[in-house]
Amino acid sequence: MKVYHTDQFQFPLPEGHRFPLRKYALLREAVLAAGVVSAGDLIVPTEASDEQILLAHDADYLARVQAGLLTPKEIRRIGLPWSPELVVRARRSVGGTIAACRAALLDGFAVSLSGGTHHAFRDRGQGYCLLNDAVIAARVMQVEGHVERVVVLDCDVHQGNGTAAIAASDPTIFTFSIHNENNFPLFKEQSDLDVGLDDGTGDEAYLQALVPGVGQALNQAVSTLGSRMPVRALAIYLAGADPHEGDLLGRLALTKEGLAERDRLVLSMCRQARVPVAVVMAGGYGRWVRDTVDVHLQTVRIAAEMACRQACTERGFAL
Repeated sequence: MKVYHTDQFQFPLPEGHRFPLRKYALLREAVLAAGVVSAGDLIVPTEASDEQILLAHDADYLARVQAGLLTPKEIRRIGLPWSPELVVRARRSVGGTIAACRAALLDGFAVSLSGGTHHAFRDRGQGYCLLNDAVIAARVMQVEGHVERVVVLDCDVHQGNGTAAIAASDPTIFTFSIHNENNFPLFKEQSDLDVGLDDGTGDEAYLQALVPGVGQALNQAVSTLGSRMPVRALAIYLAGADPHEGDLLGRLALTKEGLAERDRLVLSMCRQARVPVAVVMAGGYGRWVRDTVDVHLQTVRIAAEMACRQACTERGFAL
């Protein structure tokens, strides 16, 4: 299974800033140390091009992002200080999601250790998100003729408001978001399917709400594409670690075991529907960064296990 990483593209943050930049390098190191994939399958993606980014973003916004001409209000909304390095990192992260989508179409599963920047709108950023990698990648796959439909399965604790807004009038991208209702963003957008959960929701209630939502999202692709669905549909799974009970920006109460079951359910349902899936990490703001890394690591491990099962099945070995 191919895994894409961008952690070497650092950007400056003020001391004490709560964005967990170091988790990305720690996650890559953990994936390698655990032997989840080989070193040769850990790949640095290329930057997303202007042409690709403009499939989801306004040209004026992209030009101002690139030139450092965002207003102070826009920068405050994003929550990260502008720098040339930030722009490079954002473009590389989008490139990672694009690359993971291409790899998933070949292998069934692939992972980007960044991405999930679902609060970025067409003409503005928000909530640590500069560019919307999921919608950009979805439209790149469509423009290149790889797929007709893309399903965005957003399991971050915060609603994917930017994704919902950009794709609102696009029937070829189905947006599903399961999130903490009483949390950022204050004003929600309308996804194709939203599941808002109460504060303190734990494993059992979460998983009971998750399964029908994912099923409906995948059925949308199946019913639209019919027999061609296996090679013409793609899922992008935002596997946020922030529903974890120890997350500082989340108000749900999932255990690590519950989040592992979430990942198994989402990925197995995609596999059963014969929809390739690109997994991105999205949010995670644990009190202890190692807790966040542990949650992300188990997501990558479960995806790798699913990829192995699929490869063995295709070669005629039963698992």
